[in-house]
Amino acid sequence: MRDHRHSRLRDAREDKIAAGELPSSAQTASSTYRLAFADEDFLCRDELRPVRLQLELLKPELLLEEHGVDSTVVLFGGARIPSPANKDIARTQTLADLSEYYDEARAFARLMTEKSLETGSREFVVATGGGPGVMEAGNLGAKEAGGVSIGLSIVLPHEQMPNAYVTPELSFNFHYFAIRKMHFLMRARAICVFPGGFGTMDEMFESLTLIQTGRMERVPFLLFGRAFWEKIINWEALADAGTISDQDLDLFRFVETASEAVHIIENWDPAPPRSEIPGR
Repeated sequence: MRDHRHSRLRDAREDKIAAGELPSSAQTASSTYRLAFADEDFLCRDELRPVRLQLELLKPELLLEEHGVDSTVVLFGGARIPSPANKDIARTQTLADLSEYYDEARAFARLMTEKSLETGSREFVVATGGGPGVMEAGNLGAKEAGGVSIGLSIVLPHEQMPNAYVTPELSFNFHYFAIRKMHFLMRARAICVFPGGFGTMDEMFESLTLIQTGRMERVPFLLFGRAFWEKIINWEALADAGTISDQDLDLFRFVETASEAVHIIENWDPAPPRSEIPGR
């Protein structure tokens, strides 16, 4: 069968090399003469935002496909949660106490990666935001199991390096939060949310909204740490107020341990279609 990606037309990379080898002149030195796709200043213009959005969608999609990643297990959680070994330097006692979830994220990722390896690392591949805290724990657990894991980093004003445990070939960097969140969910077979701050809650509520409104299929949606989440969010009050429906509270489950989460995922029975339009 013919590979439709092959073209008899000249390759763009060949022209990029050829253009760079031309003798210098007033014309070839002009920015207008640069090939459009090789002109970084041009690509960063405000008018090119639609193109950049498309590129951020395409690059990880194509590379994940080339690596054979069919489904992921997403870990959301706080960047500030320390490992138990470092909890003495936590900025608050609450953060120090939450360090237990670093270990649970690590153990959960290790167990899911062992399951992923049985599929040739095609299914159940751990995906995190690529940063420190819970994200680091997830990538570390995957590496300890001998498998691969994904890191979806984003450029922030105070730049942070991707953690050292992300598989280098699956370490991506984003400019647009929206496209990054799309990649978290496009292959998600389960979503696990650990204690965290604004970023974690943004990711959690956007994911819940997509499932609530039928824009995304239901998957196991697990919140680690009932005490934390019930203190931070009054879920019952939302239902009592009618701003969400009672059945929206069934979209997620509270768990405490890695083994409990794995059991739910392994025994997941997709729920039937919802019978009413949910509140928003």
